[in-house]
Amino acid sequence: MNETARPAFYALAPGGWRDYVTLLHPPYTAWHLSYVVIGAALAPRWRPGILGLALLAFFLGMGVGAHALDELRGRPLQTRIGAKTLAALASVSLAAATAIGVGTAIHTSLWLLIFVGAGAFIAVAYNLELFGGRFHGGIWFALAWGALPVLATFFAAARGLRAEAALAAAFATLLSYVQRVLSTPVRLVRRQARSDSRDARGPA
Repeated sequence: MNETARPAFYALAPGGWRDYVTLLHPPYTAWHLSYVVIGAALAPRWRPGILGLALLAFFLGMGVGAHALDELRGRPLQTRIGAKTLAALASVSLAAATAIGVGTAIHTSLWLLIFVGAGAFIAVAYNLELFGGRFHGGIWFALAWGALPVLATFFAAARGLRAEAALAAAFATLLSYVQRVLSTPVRLVRRQARSDSRDARGPA
């Protein structure tokens, strides 16, 4: 796979285990999880157990589940993972992430279920472009992938929200929105380059 034909700069050559690594969107998943760490670090009391559970939940929900749904819908990464496998990955990982959230809410505050429900909903609605794609936009991306992990983790650790959490969430939202705006033209160029390459080769 040459540089021009790559669906993303971090995409490995297609096939086997490499597809599953590519599916995780490693740099973006790590970026997303960094907001979880920020939320935990800002809480008045350091709770490493909450941080660990939040990292696992968001890794499963976004890193695996949301990305599997995205690949299932449009194959933006051009992996060879079967549709049934992608659907199973999405279902199991989102269910596990939700279960972690519900369990944490039972032991901290049931108000946390608002964040759990919002995360599960947007992971599906955004990536499958449900409701006519109404939730598939820059603002929703920024709120879900930026603000949500900060606020949910802070709330789970502090059992409430404070000004510092709101400011951090605003920062994460802005940064995520800017990233999406800047990366969209690059994705379009890559897709056009792949299309032109296929046209130049002609039918097999």
